[in-house]
Amino acid sequence: MINLELVTLTGVKLREEVYEVLLPTPQGQIAVFENHAPLVSTAKTGIISVRRKSEHPDDMMDHYAIDKGVIEIANNTVRVLVDEADKDTEVSAKEAEEALARAKSLLADAKDQVSLDKAQELVDRQASRLKVAELRRRNRRV
Repeated sequence: MINLELVTLTGVKLREEVYEVLLPTPQGQIAVFENHAPLVSTAKTGIISVRRKSEHPDDMMDHYAIDKGVIEIANNTVRVLVDEADKDTEVSAKEAEEALARAKSLLADAKDQVSLDKAQELVDRQASRLKVAELRRRNRRV
């Protein structure tokens, strides 16, 4: 088992012992299991998926939409520091769709590089939130 800490600007979002964590990095998604090699990396805006026990199937995984941040892996501890993280149960698909549409509109209207970059960050963030809402709806038998 590994210790997972997901920390946002508002405090600890998750601190728990888990079996597996899937993390979004600039080089692609990585899976972290017990005894993973030490690593420090940036986290890109995307989805963290958490499998609590080895026998849990994919549809029992929890998902968190995150902003970019920092990942540290050492001594069977995974620490992820991000501005924001939304658990799949906290995201409304309808609200995420509407926010994504607004973000895409901002992107289309951007006039300079700074505006383009900020709008693209919003699009990426809202797309991640929508994806976790869809994963929850598709995978969970609630």
